[in-house]
Amino acid sequence: MNILKKFLLVGSMLWLLPGLLQAQQLTAVETAEIGVQTLLETVAESKAYFLTDRDRYYADVESVLTSFVDFNAVAEVVMSRFAESASDAQKQRFADILKTTLTRFYGASLVSYEGQELVFLPDNVPAAPGDDTVVGMELRGGDSALRLQYQMFLNSNNEWKLKNISLAGINLGRQYFTQFSALMTKYNNDIEQVLDNWQ
Repeated sequence: MNILKKFLLVGSMLWLLPGLLQAQQLTAVETAEIGVQTLLETVAESKAYFLTDRDRYYADVESVLTSFVDFNAVAEVVMSRFAESASDAQKQRFADILKTTLTRFYGASLVSYEGQELVFLPDNVPAAPGDDTVVGMELRGGDSALRLQYQMFLNSNNEWKLKNISLAGINLGRQYFTQFSALMTKYNNDIEQVLDNWQ
């Protein structure tokens, strides 16, 4: 009976944990660190499915990404000036497309992760209220280090979320905007056609 009580107590604490984490204001660095560490743990646990059940593998990766990435904000970054002429439905559709794109990008990239050291760099310039902030980190292995930067912002719930990534100096938001802009030119500014042909 005591074992059952302990099990129920631990279960109820785990159930309350997400609410407790939200009640405590996490910094941008803490949010990114929790998100990335959870992602790496999930990839390690699900890696076997990459070859046997890829849909399940990507679903596991996506479930973690959605906890700290705001894909609607990512879509706004990528669309940039074109977002003004897009309907809410088109923005939401593009956010869903990017969720799939980035899940596959991250998932395929991380499947080769073998426990290399991940170091979060100190936050030298605290963000002013309403400002974005950049969280820097390095993936270190052997004699090399891969530098990543996460652009984070405070959403309407006062939670830090990711909306852009730079990888080894390459800004993915800008890279995707270049692709979006080229498609807008190709399809005479028809956003529906752009979304239909996004790869």
